[in-house]
Amino acid sequence: MENQRETFNGHPIYALSEIAMSLHNVIERTYPQPYFIKAEILKLNYYPHSGHCYPELIEKEGDKIKAEIRGVIWSTQYQQINARFKRITGEPLRENISILCLAKIEYSPKHGLALHLQDIEPTFTLGELMKNRAECIEKLKKEGIFENNRKLQLPLLPKRIAVISVETSKGYSDFITTLRENRDGYCFETTLFPSILQGEKAITGITSQLAAIENRKADFDCVVIVRGGGGDVGLSCYDDYQMAHMVATYPLPVLTGIGHSTNLTVVDMVAHTHKITPTEVAYTLLQSFKNFDEIVETCRRRIADIAEKRIAKQKLEQTLVENRFKQSASSLLQKQRNTLLTISQNLSLYVQRLTIEQHNLLNNFAKSVSRTAPQHVKQQQERLSDLSSQITIHSGRLLQNAKQSLTNTEEKIALLHPDNILKRGFSITMKDGKAVMKTSELKAGDIIRTRFYEGETESVVKS
Repeated sequence: MENQRETFNGHPIYALSEIAMSLHNVIERTYPQPYFIKAEILKLNYYPHSGHCYPELIEKEGDKIKAEIRGVIWSTQYQQINARFKRITGEPLRENISILCLAKIEYSPKHGLALHLQDIEPTFTLGELMKNRAECIEKLKKEGIFENNRKLQLPLLPKRIAVISVETSKGYSDFITTLRENRDGYCFETTLFPSILQGEKAITGITSQLAAIENRKADFDCVVIVRGGGGDVGLSCYDDYQMAHMVATYPLPVLTGIGHSTNLTVVDMVAHTHKITPTEVAYTLLQSFKNFDEIVETCRRRIADIAEKRIAKQKLEQTLVENRFKQSASSLLQKQRNTLLTISQNLSLYVQRLTIEQHNLLNNFAKSVSRTAPQHVKQQQERLSDLSSQITIHSGRLLQNAKQSLTNTEEKIALLHPDNILKRGFSITMKDGKAVMKTSELKAGDIIRTRFYEGETESVVKS
């Protein structure tokens, strides 16, 4: 006889296992085959000791979870699915990615509702990543900020560098080694801001470090983000809108070298400079110093060439001035000599003529006073003798004065020679080969040459 079911207030009472088994039977009849289901892995829940995986699958609407079901991937299937996913995407299964899975809906009286994942399509995940990436690019372009960071001017010598990386990363090691061991001996100041560089946590880590660097932006010339290689999925964080927006609007030039050669991430696109490897980023910074060295060397050669030409020009002009001075001095001396000669000749003629006149006068007087007493003759002779002495003395003095004038003129000419003027402590200031006579002839920035008794120097007018 069949057991009679218990009741409560006229209603039958069912065991929990009966309800659970009923649900199991309904679901098994209703969903007999597997379905393709689109979801996001919230948590992977992989257990290495058993090899089983129990992912938490969700569907979001905005930031809110619209649906959530537990998944199951048994050990053997997980190994196969993960290996294929890694081969195609370059990364293993992880949390916070969208997937398209082939799953059978199951209900266990003991474990409840679950999706038994039999396969995951890697190309769908890649497609979702590309879709999100395209949406991010379009949004940044609509906001007009896509090229903002690229428009910034990288300093002529980017010496102070803020580095976002991991100290143990090979990419960071390659970057630092390349900078420090450069053959030209250029010196850089690098400050490490450590952060996770892959996955969802990298978004928070990198953006927070960018914020920290921005608070100290006066201490740095640029920001460098470097890491080792990775697949598309591992780099999906660099297609995140929040991170890309921060890099695009960053006040300092951002250089990236995240080790990926197949596709550019959005962060690469909006960054000031993108290179594939950290080493290439280091070479870019080193090239800035080499370019500056070339500019300095070119300027040095031009300055040396201009200086040599100006010195040669000044020497030629100085020689011309000296020659003109020598010619003028020689002409002046010759003129003075001619003047002295003329005076001497005129004086000689004057004396001769005066002597003759006096002699004639004396003769005439002698004749006219021949009858005068000898005393009178003697007086006239004495007077004539005195007059002759006076003439001799006067002519001697006049000749001496003329000689002294000539000597004084020669001494003045010698004193006025530039070498003697310079020797007394004076100097000659010249601009463009001409002597400067007043300050109004100069202005700030003019190059002047000052000649001393021994040597000369070049100066720049400040004010």
